[in-house]
Amino acid sequence: MNNYVVYLVEDEANLSEVLKAYMEKEGWQVTVYENGADALEAVQEPPHLWVLDIMLPGTDGFQVLKGIREEEGDVPVIFISARDQDLDRVLGLEMGSDDYLAKPFLPQELLIRAKKLLSRVYGAGSQESRKIELNDYLIDPEARVITDRENPEEPLDLTTKEMDLVLLLTEDVGKALSREAIIENVWGENYVGSERAVDDVVRRVRKKMPRIHLETLYGYGYRILSS
Repeated sequence: MNNYVVYLVEDEANLSEVLKAYMEKEGWQVTVYENGADALEAVQEPPHLWVLDIMLPGTDGFQVLKGIREEEGDVPVIFISARDQDLDRVLGLEMGSDDYLAKPFLPQELLIRAKKLLSRVYGAGSQESRKIELNDYLIDPEARVITDRENPEEPLDLTTKEMDLVLLLTEDVGKALSREAIIENVWGENYVGSERAVDDVVRRVRKKMPRIHLETLYGYGYRILSS
């Protein structure tokens, strides 16, 4: 799949035109929003990817991200900003963005980040088409859908990070992964926050999937066991 729908929220007209042109060359359908208020009205019809500037007139990018997560849950978001890089990066990641780019950046860099994120979320080849049955959960890595045998018609409501964590740990059931390895695979190499973010996601996964055997290896990391 490469005909992705992308919402680009950017009030700098020149930059948005350039980024839009680059993404459209990839065959993606790009809609540009010049302010946060208009972007918030679009969250009910989610795209495959948001590219979201933090500094926007009126409603800023943090408010838009909050609206996206409340309405859409796990749709991937790339934050871009020219402000305090470390502060915005940490705040954005803590609020649920999937990646961050500091201005100025090359359009090609955004494309590389976007392609990597889209591939991971919507169809990385490494996930293949296999389905995994685990503790009465049916995990479909390619479709990124997990259902409970007790309620098979209703997929579990997992965020991007929660889904990424489960798919990562079920690639090789029983294999232990360190927190560092989990962060690198789920948050990316540029993550600068605390490793406690892993523990927070694990806690949420356990709450949403109470029968999953997600084992803590104290001082190291986590693994999922088959029983």
